[in-house]
Amino acid sequence: MLHKTMLALLFAISSALALAEGIKVGVSGDYPPLVYKHEGRIVGIEADSAKAVGEVLGKEMILMDLPFEELIPALQLGKVDVIMAGLSVTPERSELVTFIEPYMNIGQMAIMSTDKVGRFSQPWSIYQEGVRIGVEPGTTGAIFAEEKLPDAQVILYANPTEAFAGLRRDQIDLYIHDAPTSWQLATSPDNTDLISLYHSLTDEQLAWAVRKDDTALAAALNDALRTLKKNGTLGYIFSRWIPVTVEVR
Repeated sequence: MLHKTMLALLFAISSALALAEGIKVGVSGDYPPLVYKHEGRIVGIEADSAKAVGEVLGKEMILMDLPFEELIPALQLGKVDVIMAGLSVTPERSELVTFIEPYMNIGQMAIMSTDKVGRFSQPWSIYQEGVRIGVEPGTTGAIFAEEKLPDAQVILYANPTEAFAGLRRDQIDLYIHDAPTSWQLATSPDNTDLISLYHSLTDEQLAWAVRKDDTALAAALNDALRTLKKNGTLGYIFSRWIPVTVEVR
């Protein structure tokens, strides 16, 4: 049986060889405007950021589309090298992965049909007993509903598209999801019957993630991110994809 130190060394060598050919980027292509599919291509903030990072590092960035819940397991198994998928930093996830420095501050927001604005216009109204809340499993929106809305009726949806359909069928009163989903409403002519109040329910940070032991890639990505912030590339990417101002530190 190989010693643990030898196994770790072999894994590090194999990882380095793989990175020499390119960096495998795990995304989940159903989260506009961060990352989604359009006419068969993966586009959005994360796709543009991956391309920019690749130019800084001189590496090919190979986008691999996976279901959101499979991203961290794929990272741990070495199927991808980095997750760039609008991943919120949480203590639970931080035990499983190493997060790069955050690139965006966001929060959870509530989306509703326009005919329910009067009912939910006040910040406290979401906490009323019996409110029907839609969330995506495994997200920070689901965690918020579980911890902060004990009197709500929570219904799970696989993605925002299904949740929007649930709002239109009056299956739910509100859909809680990350701010970028609300931003997308502002630019989509297909969703004029839906609205977000743009009031953040939480304070979160988005960051890319690598394996716990991949310190070299973590350092390289942090350096690349700082470069993109400093030279204005990250700000340009944000302004291209979202209609509101976000904070870049």
